Amino acid sequence: MTHIPLNILNASIIACERCPRLIAHCRHIAQVKRRAYQDHEYWARPVPGFGDPRARVLLLGLAPGAHGSNRTGRMFTGDASGNFLYPVLHETGFASHPISNDCKDELKLHDAYITACARCAPPDNKPTREELHNCSHWLDRELALLKNVQVVVALGKIAFDGYLAHLLRIEQILSRSGYKFAHAAKYKFPNSVTLLSSYHPSQQNTLTGRLTRPMFLSIFRTARKILK
Repeated sequence: MTHIPLNILNASIIACERCPRLIAHCRHIAQVKRRAYQDHEYWARPVPGFGDPRARVLLLGLAPGAHGSNRTGRMFTGDASGNFLYPVLHETGFASHPISNDCKDELKLHDAYITACARCAPPDNKPTREELHNCSHWLDRELALLKNVQVVVALGKIAFDGYLAHLLRIEQILSRSGYKFAHAAKYKFPNSVTLLSSYHPSQQNTLTGRLTRPMFLSIFRTARKILK
């Protein structure tokens, strides 16, 4: 069954220690903690992807949040980005609940899978080029197992570039030329996958109005139309 290889892959991701700077940072955050989470035990390890193993939509983010995924152990769970993302996924039928605060809750993704270019929380949300390269093979292996993916929603430019780099590695494209990041940009590739790009649902974008809820909702409504 499809989920068994994914479980094996995720166990390997969790055990990864390729980037000493990131591992040290994740552990340091878990020791210092944020005041609101002083009684929480932090995950403080690489965060695997999660969702429906038969998903036709893949959400690709940047990296775990220091006090979100790095605390809870699940992508976009327990922070402001997740609080913006999951209500939209719920409204468009991709999530069973509009709230995701804990990896032990009953949230299920329907026809969607969430992952990221970097699996460890980086200082200042900025993984180095080398760290992104170290993580890239996890995405390659993940997508090889997620055989039904028809739409990739890239959340931010780094995720957009990360998916293009994946396509280069598997020789679906020969160059990144002609593919420009913009909110709601759409590209279809020879592997029949459509790439949709969105501004990342970080507070830097949502609190400033650069990314509004209607703008974000439109991305996932477009994904629905593509699937039909």
